[in-house]
Amino acid sequence: MDFWRTCRNALTWGCFIAFTAGASAADLDLARSLYQETKYAEVLQMLDKGGETDARTYELIGKSYYKLGDYKKATRALEQAIEQDPNNSDYFDWLGKIYGKRAETSSFMTAWSYAGKCQKNFERALELDGKNLEAIDDLFEFALNAPGFVGGGMEKAAAVSERARDVDPAKYHSLKARLAEKLKDFAGEEKHLQSALQIAPNHLGRIIDMAEFLARRGRIEESEAMFDRAAKVAPNSAELKFERAKTYIDMGRNRQQAKKLLQEYLQSTLTADDPPKSEAEQLLKRVNG
Repeated sequence: MDFWRTCRNALTWGCFIAFTAGASAADLDLARSLYQETKYAEVLQMLDKGGETDARTYELIGKSYYKLGDYKKATRALEQAIEQDPNNSDYFDWLGKIYGKRAETSSFMTAWSYAGKCQKNFERALELDGKNLEAIDDLFEFALNAPGFVGGGMEKAAAVSERARDVDPAKYHSLKARLAEKLKDFAGEEKHLQSALQIAPNHLGRIIDMAEFLARRGRIEESEAMFDRAAKVAPNSAELKFERAKTYIDMGRNRQQAKKLLQEYLQSTLTADDPPKSEAEQLLKRVNG
């Protein structure tokens, strides 16, 4: 009798554990949806309740704090995610992003320390997964823009770009184009942008890259044709509205159209991958100023 009661109680407890685990997974899925809808405060209200949790939850908490500009709390959350799962390439890449922002926003005395941690985490991400394209892109940008004494430099950026060659050939040419631009090799930049477009002719990002390059070179009609091509590929793209408006403002032309595009952008349903509304609002101030 006691034996069967014990078994029944164990079965009931097991079902309870399964139920709560399922509910937790459902909460995490909902939180991910809220994150993609840029509802970062709601994500934190749901997930950041103190106490121990799992790596995936810490990751989402950290990314939400990052999006809200609280880089200290973001750091701690991603560090906790890594403690739980030390072999996850994406966690190290995100921790690198966070240290990059801390370097940008900190005092001169601490910026270099954060920059070193930024590089270290990007490199660790690639040690764990050499095909992590986002980590390749992040380490490339770091090498391209950071001073040599903290790990930057053109040769290092070129070496990092080679990592993308077999992972995503179009992205590889995009990185090479950015390197050529930095070196003021505009013919080389255009060549790589053309190669990227040949490989991925309907990739919105590659089309926008070419449109922006043509605008910077003063080839306005060609740039407009490329932006129109992008609009046919993704007619409702919020990203396209933002980038086209930014190009117009940077080039000092089409100010009214830029204003209209930014107003449409601010009314769009954005995702976590889109520029924050605060950046669009800053551009609007430039137009109105």
